[in-house]
Amino acid sequence: MDAIVIRDLRVEALIGIHRRERHVMQTLSIDLEIGLPGTTVFASDKVADTIDYEQVALRIGGLASAQHYRLVETLADRIATLITGEFGAPWTKVSVAKIGILPNAKFVGVTIERRKR
Repeated sequence: MDAIVIRDLRVEALIGIHRRERHVMQTLSIDLEIGLPGTTVFASDKVADTIDYEQVALRIGGLASAQHYRLVETLADRIATLITGEFGAPWTKVSVAKIGILPNAKFVGVTIERRKR
């Protein structure tokens, strides 16, 4: 499967179930695999025939900072819906992780996969 890959996209978000997490922005690390909408891009060499990863990153940053999320699962699902809906990807795999949230772990997060409906 052909895909655009973005690794370790850093965004700031109000996320978590604890009181302090409602007021202090946390840095999240996001990994994405985004299915290409077709094969036309390989012949055309035009961004119009693929998914503009810069626009994806900007929209994710806006989505992450738009509201408080209780769970990384919720944000991951919203990101997947954005990518398959607004950007027209046939499928996507989204990983969202909180960095340094547990003392003995580099990060804690979730990975989900979604297909366009």
